[in-house]
Amino acid sequence: MFRRARFAPEVGGVTAGQARWLACAIFACAGAGAEVAAQERVTFHTDVTIYGDNTEFHNRFRGGETLLGTAGTFAVDVALGGGAVFRGGVFLNHRIGSARFAEQWRPVFSLTVDSGPSRFIFGTLDTGPREGVFAPDLGGPHGLIPPLQVETLAYTRPHEGGLQWQLDARRIEQDAWINWQRLNTAEHRERFDVGLRGRLPLGTPFPIAVAYQLHHVHEGGQLFDAGPVADSLAAGPGLVVEPPIGLFDASSVEAYLMWSKHVPARGDPEAGSHGHGLFVRAAAEKGGWRGHFIFWSGCLWLKDEGDLNYGSRLRDGSVFRPTRHYGEVGLARVFYEAEGVSLEGSARAHRIEKDYNYSFRVLARVHLDFPFRRR
Repeated sequence: MFRRARFAPEVGGVTAGQARWLACAIFACAGAGAEVAAQERVTFHTDVTIYGDNTEFHNRFRGGETLLGTAGTFAVDVALGGGAVFRGGVFLNHRIGSARFAEQWRPVFSLTVDSGPSRFIFGTLDTGPREGVFAPDLGGPHGLIPPLQVETLAYTRPHEGGLQWQLDARRIEQDAWINWQRLNTAEHRERFDVGLRGRLPLGTPFPIAVAYQLHHVHEGGQLFDAGPVADSLAAGPGLVVEPPIGLFDASSVEAYLMWSKHVPARGDPEAGSHGHGLFVRAAAEKGGWRGHFIFWSGCLWLKDEGDLNYGSRLRDGSVFRPTRHYGEVGLARVFYEAEGVSLEGSARAHRIEKDYNYSFRVLARVHLDFPFRRR
């Protein structure tokens, strides 16, 4: 006689019952979607990133780390008409080599409303890679410059939820969001981050645009008083020039002047600090290859979620004074690309003060939509 397969009571934070519930939820959404497909367009959505990121850092600011895993969203999209789409499904992030079924799993629920160049998202945010972008230094959840938000959050925290407003028009490109990371409980404060990244083309014959970026990480909450209220804010303007150089398919030079305010505890005014920095990046693309160069000069730069290689905080907790410098050069290539599938790799050399380190990354992306039925 056949015996029922036995499952471990819990596999890495996801119990057998939860895993079965997730599978049933996906198929239930698919079944419900098929029922309403006579009136609306229903699509099964798959978005998977297989990532391998290795940082051989041995310096006073940031240690090395290897990230190898698979993060994916499996959901059903129901087009409700008038540019509105409801998505329901599940997100999973599994680290290869782990005994856990998934390091992170979350339900995916969102309502997206498209109206011309404007796109509003309520629920699970859009943090996927921007179309046509295969640059490691632009690979963060929202494409902020690394001093504001380290790009490896795209693998360690790829799921975000809250509110998002995106604009893609001739006169403005913008991404604004609030990501709620943690609730306020008796054990800890609530935590969320707010961001803004935009560009305003000047409409001159020479391609030039004014850019701006802002990122704020806040810990607080009024329901429970568990720990200090903290803020970490950075913002500033920039200028982006994309000169047409015949040797390259595309090229750009951008510079940002940034200011930061770091308050680890509002009740202790002496603990706060202000900093500033200059970020310069030049990049060029040719035949599927992209090369880039970054220079950074920062003074008392302390920023939660920022890349520690840019920061002024040493690994022992002390602060580097007065001004510090960072630079990197990198080369990236798309090795394979087809409809819905891409494979890319990159390598970078880093100069962190007097230390020289290197890193490399391999990414495979699979984005497929399967329509159930159309009216």
